Amino acid sequence: MQRQALVVRGGWDGHMPVETTELFIPFLRDHGFDVRVEEGTAVYADQAVMDATDLVVQVNTMSTIADEEFAGLQRAVLAGTGMAGWHGGIADSYRANADYLHMIGGQFAHHAGKHPDERVGEQSDNYIPYTVHMTALGREHPITQGIGDFDLVSEQYWVLSDEYDDVLATTTQEARSWDAWNRPVTSPAIWTRQWGKGRIFVSAPGHRIEIVESQPVRTIIERGLLWAAR
Repeated sequence: MQRQALVVRGGWDGHMPVETTELFIPFLRDHGFDVRVEEGTAVYADQAVMDATDLVVQVNTMSTIADEEFAGLQRAVLAGTGMAGWHGGIADSYRANADYLHMIGGQFAHHAGKHPDERVGEQSDNYIPYTVHMTALGREHPITQGIGDFDLVSEQYWVLSDEYDDVLATTTQEARSWDAWNRPVTSPAIWTRQWGKGRIFVSAPGHRIEIVESQPVRTIIERGLLWAAR
């Protein structure tokens, strides 16, 4: 039987939810998935759809989710539906829902910007060079095996998390003279999380289409989609 993937997208347009998810839909179809696309979270409350879904791909930044929608999503994940996403589309989706944050295992808190004198009022004010460092687990995990540390110029997510995450890669926010913090802070950049019978995959890198289509981010996300799926 063909596996079912559900793409749920929306929220802030700056994260290009349509363009970034469209990049991976052919990949999912090539790997045997029937793909359904929804421009919002109402589908999460449809038990028949969720029961049949093997993978949820969510890119829905700074949005809201109704109680019955989250209940449907979590029930599906607990029963074995996989969930995957990148950047704010999964790690900054529903700030007011503590149960969602608990399930996903990480919440965006901050991205360090350029020096104040260099800022021009655009998204690029927050694009800085940084390194994604593989952990010992990441060097062995099927999602990131064979991929070394890599550099990006993009938003460097400071993620609030807990020790239940299986962290495949980290990144370290440096403490610069104009920052509020006074020592470097390391947080997850790529992680997985088991929730009931369901697998969750999150890549913090993925701000816009040029990041998700670049290597090795694209390969990591593709592997993460397949790994998370039931």
